[in-house]
Amino acid sequence: MFIEEYFEQIREAIAACTAVESFLLTEAKRDSYTGFLRGRVYFPDGSLLHLREFVYVITEVERDMYSYHYVNSSENLIFRYDNADHKPKLNLPNLPHHKHEESEENIVASSAPTLAEVLHEINRLLL
Repeated sequence: MFIEEYFEQIREAIAACTAVESFLLTEAKRDSYTGFLRGRVYFPDGSLLHLREFVYVITEVERDMYSYHYVNSSENLIFRYDNADHKPKLNLPNLPHHKHEESEENIVASSAPTLAEVLHEINRLLL
């Protein structure tokens, strides 16, 4: 797969989510297989998903860095999935993948979700 195809898959995943009101994406191609993606996804209740990915798609999709930061209309954290390296080290399985729930300090174990999975979670929360 080429990076342009991956960027198109991301746009399609966002557009397919019925809860999405609008979105803005900035795509930066580094080479044929590497790119950076940054965006904002807006929802009707005023909540907002900030997303960032640095991705390689040579043989499979590998996200070297990702963050899906979901806030309510008052900018209060609802959740954030990321793979930032915390110091001191967290004692969680699947590190560096983890999830912040409702605060920066409340960190729980998590796998590395895809953007489609994050959008599905938001859709469930908005019902």
